[in-house]
Amino acid sequence: MKSVVCTLFEGNYHHGLAGLSNSLFNNGFRGDLFVGYRGDLPPWANSAYANSDLEWDNGKTLKIAEDFKVHFLPIVTDWHLANLKPDFMLNLWSSSAKDAESIFYFDPDIVIKCSWLFYEKWVNFGVALVHEIISNDCPPNHPKRSIWNEVIDKIDMKVERDIHSYINSGFCGVKKSNIEFLETWSKVIQSFIDSFGFSIKHFDFKNFQPWDIYFAGDQDAFNIAAMCSKSPLSEMGPEATDFIHGGFTMSHAVGSPKPWDKPFILSALKGIPPSFADKAYWNNVGLPIDTCSKSTIKLKKISIKIASVIGRFYRKY
Repeated sequence: MKSVVCTLFEGNYHHGLAGLSNSLFNNGFRGDLFVGYRGDLPPWANSAYANSDLEWDNGKTLKIAEDFKVHFLPIVTDWHLANLKPDFMLNLWSSSAKDAESIFYFDPDIVIKCSWLFYEKWVNFGVALVHEIISNDCPPNHPKRSIWNEVIDKIDMKVERDIHSYINSGFCGVKKSNIEFLETWSKVIQSFIDSFGFSIKHFDFKNFQPWDIYFAGDQDAFNIAAMCSKSPLSEMGPEATDFIHGGFTMSHAVGSPKPWDKPFILSALKGIPPSFADKAYWNNVGLPIDTCSKSTIKLKKISIKIASVIGRFYRKY
């Protein structure tokens, strides 16, 4: 199967992008990683060359290995990048990745942990999705879903299935035969803008209450799409992103500070030990994309070990 991977980033999330890229390569992914970005290219991509074959204005390619390339696709928009996910994937299928059988999206603060062959297998069972740990128990009669049902009626869509858990929009895998899922997701986001005054420029929990229809922006739209899409779904629990114990597929460094910015010992002294995602990120720094010195990596790993010991005796939770 010809699968491609994509992500969106800006600013210092290029550190996370490098970690994601390394984890893909080191776990057997070979092919193309398409990166939508706003602002400047990361410093480690200075050797990227202009590539008209991408069918994307000012697109550039960085050759990591003979069989692994990272393609940088500039995006000019005032939207928050989180709200662009379905449209970016759809645009890839109509241009740079038109021959791809499947597209996988990962947030740039994710690293994968298992063989890429698992992902190739997974997407054959339906749109690959992972549950959120917050509000994970979200049955069909949950009041939030009842609010969403009112939205669904207003935008002239229909609930096609009962969903029992809240889904995290930081990852999805979609076969081209299930492209309808992305079209539905895009339509819901657009309806938030047209019918409910959703601000596409922000991703700010502070201004919304959990019962608002778009409390989590693209992620609430993602969950509505899962309810209304006719495409088959294949769901994993929050362990799939290391939100809880027992995962083997990937680690998602949600929240802040991110692993590349976190002062691990200081955080541990405040009762916050290193997370699974912190450790997974630093296990994927260095090769094949080198973003910092070997001595920096060594010091970070030592600080993680010390912070982990502190965390055995003192933590907030």
